[in-house]
Amino acid sequence: MGFYLDIFLPPFGLLLLGALLRRLLLPQEAVWAGIERLVFWALMPALLVSGIAAVDVSALPLGRMGLAIWLSLLCGAALSLGLARLFRADHPATTSVFQGGIRFNNLMGFALAGSVLGAGGTGFGAVATGLIVPFVQTLTTLVFAMGPGQGGRFSARRVLRQLLLNPLLLACIGGFLVSGLLGGLPHGLRPLLQALGQASVALGLLCVGAALSLGALGGRLPLQLATSLLKLLVMPAIALGFGTWLELDPLPLATAVVFMALPTATTSYVMARAMGGDAPLMAALTSLEHLLSVLTLPCWILLLQALVLPGGP
Repeated sequence: MGFYLDIFLPPFGLLLLGALLRRLLLPQEAVWAGIERLVFWALMPALLVSGIAAVDVSALPLGRMGLAIWLSLLCGAALSLGLARLFRADHPATTSVFQGGIRFNNLMGFALAGSVLGAGGTGFGAVATGLIVPFVQTLTTLVFAMGPGQGGRFSARRVLRQLLLNPLLLACIGGFLVSGLLGGLPHGLRPLLQALGQASVALGLLCVGAALSLGALGGRLPLQLATSLLKLLVMPAIALGFGTWLELDPLPLATAVVFMALPTATTSYVMARAMGGDAPLMAALTSLEHLLSVLTLPCWILLLQALVLPGGP
């Protein structure tokens, strides 16, 4: 019991603390908006660069790990679009279902990977993020770009600009380049970026908790539940199937499943609001998935401990 408390109490405790701080101590929206910008533009990129650069990428099963993750995401993308069509969602609602179906809270992923997978967890978590972020951002940008607000036309220039301005995508690329060309970060810079990266997990999870809202739940509950089921149960099951079929080693397989089992990113709401998506539905999906993940994530960890990870807790 103590093992699982050590795994789940820190991330979910930070979520709860963030919600309490927002209600009781720091109600100003500008405060949290500033912290979110700090995490998104500085701290999270530092975590990604330091985590990926610390891993010997040449020794990783990147081909099979990437294939398992990308095939899972493609399946999730197709199922998300099919789900939106089944519920006859308009394009703004479709973009929210799409984000709710394939995006992930990478900060929670880093917190869990480090606790569950040990010393290599953060490194593999960074690699998984490096494989997921460019793929998901490209797919999500394409879905938004095909909306009626864009004239129903695809603009390669607009999509490329949005991708090149994404700090998480740039950090992933930078981390892989540093690992491949330099063999890691130089002395001095490495502990600096690691310290910044560690701060991103705590501050980021506090921001996630502050952004969640029970008041967002209510409307279109069947669509919310179906999307949450897809994200929290179907997606990790697909990743487990592909990873087993591709004969991934236990650590990369467990990392892929954990990251696929995460609730959607809270920045999905920001993206929905900025790009013409259904922001109220996105807020509801974000809140519901985080609430349900309190139950689903421990179940996936227990399953991985029983089937994948050697030795168990």
